[in-house]
Amino acid sequence: MSLDPEILPPEAAQAGAPPSTQLAVVSRPAGVLFEILPGDPLYETDRKNEEYRKASQAKATQRAYNSDWRHFAQWCAQRRLISLPAHPDTVGLYITYLASPENGEKPLKAATISRRLTSISTQHAKAGFDSPATMNHRRLRETLQGIRRVIGTGQARKKPLTRDRIVKILGILDGPIAAARDKALLLIGFAGALRRSELAAMKVEDIAWHRKGITINLPRSKTDQEAMGREIEILFGVHDLTCPVMALENWLKIGPVTEGLVFRSVGQAGKIGKGLHPNSVGRLVKDLVRKAKIATPQFYGGHSLRAGFVTEASANGATNNEIMKQTGHTTENMVRRYARADREDKQAAESRLGL
Repeated sequence: MSLDPEILPPEAAQAGAPPSTQLAVVSRPAGVLFEILPGDPLYETDRKNEEYRKASQAKATQRAYNSDWRHFAQWCAQRRLISLPAHPDTVGLYITYLASPENGEKPLKAATISRRLTSISTQHAKAGFDSPATMNHRRLRETLQGIRRVIGTGQARKKPLTRDRIVKILGILDGPIAAARDKALLLIGFAGALRRSELAAMKVEDIAWHRKGITINLPRSKTDQEAMGREIEILFGVHDLTCPVMALENWLKIGPVTEGLVFRSVGQAGKIGKGLHPNSVGRLVKDLVRKAKIATPQFYGGHSLRAGFVTEASANGATNNEIMKQTGHTTENMVRRYARADREDKQAAESRLGL
């Protein structure tokens, strides 16, 4: 914790002040001059301050930044370059390498390269150094602009899993326990327009059952990092085969899962294990698409359920506002993008009719 001696209250500087109120000058990282030692009245407050600072970023973001930094530091070490503090030209060479790897690896996307720059800036700020990775440095700015122009900035969209595709997948599910889990995950993810992270984090305690279906309380999501929470309504379906509420009820009974995380791993002998990681949700969806022999399984993933909801709801006359209330989107841009992608797919199919 960095404190300026000049802002200490006058009474703390008086000769009669208790020794425990004094701040010890110790060896600290650059930019941090003082440390509050154990026994000081502010020690516990200082520790809580550190916890809040760490909580300012999601754990997944922290892991990504730490991984990015380790890669940059290793890259610099292998080339006898200084990583901390790094020179802007070093960073420019690094992002050039990321965009055009020398070892045959796949180039990183522009968005990932931009995140690497943020990670480098974050590490320098923690150490008390000016960032060498901002666009204030002309040569670096021009390098990044060139990379973005050459490799593009578009995001790879996952194809939507619409109702017909999900029904096809339901027809190939095997293993009574795993099949119950997979069916519930697919239908709840689709009907709730849920992200893979939201499916992985869903708990039994977050579900309220009522005569029309269920209400799922999402305490936190990707766009709700301050945990204000939002509720998702999922109603009983018209058909038993595709009813998401019945599928969820069946899985919880068969599991049996009575508390904690809803979606768990299932062993080969049907043994229920730990909760699924968000990445496991994506891999599971992709694997089910492959088994159902739906074309191009590599274009599907966890996000396909959410995209499928938007595509299907839009095609069936739901308004953008109605869709956004379920998805949690704050603007119509993403809704329009899904609808436009679906229209382009249909146009591409029709163009092959030879009319």
